[in-house]
Amino acid sequence: MADIRIIEPGKYNKLLAEALKKVPEFKKPEWVDFVKTGTNRQRPSSEEDFWQKRAASVLKQLYVKGIAGVQRLRTRYGGRKDRGMKPAKFVKGGGKIIRVILQQADLAGFTEKIKGKKSGRELTKKGRDFLESLVK
Repeated sequence: MADIRIIEPGKYNKLLAEALKKVPEFKKPEWVDFVKTGTNRQRPSSEEDFWQKRAASVLKQLYVKGIAGVQRLRTRYGGRKDRGMKPAKFVKGGGKIIRVILQQADLAGFTEKIKGKKSGRELTKKGRDFLESLVK
């Protein structure tokens, strides 16, 4: 099988987002247009395909990192928070969006929960095949 790391990340994420639009489990919730992605943001995301793009990014992170949980992904999607006169500091991203995307991936059969020394979610064979099928 081909490795997805050989493709430029931006192009691959767009390909994967387009493929996820066809998967019925990855439907955008109603509330996603009204919530920020983290406390470091001032406004909700205005991108039209935000949900599919974030889901594609989360799945790619699981492919690259192996096992990852919500807290690790929150750190990945965090950023600098402007605190006015105080120095800016790093804050984690919101967890609800990531959690719902992982639950949708579980329903689609792309991921499964792992318990043990390193807990979190891991891609299944079906998930790996889906991600690698876009490389060809």
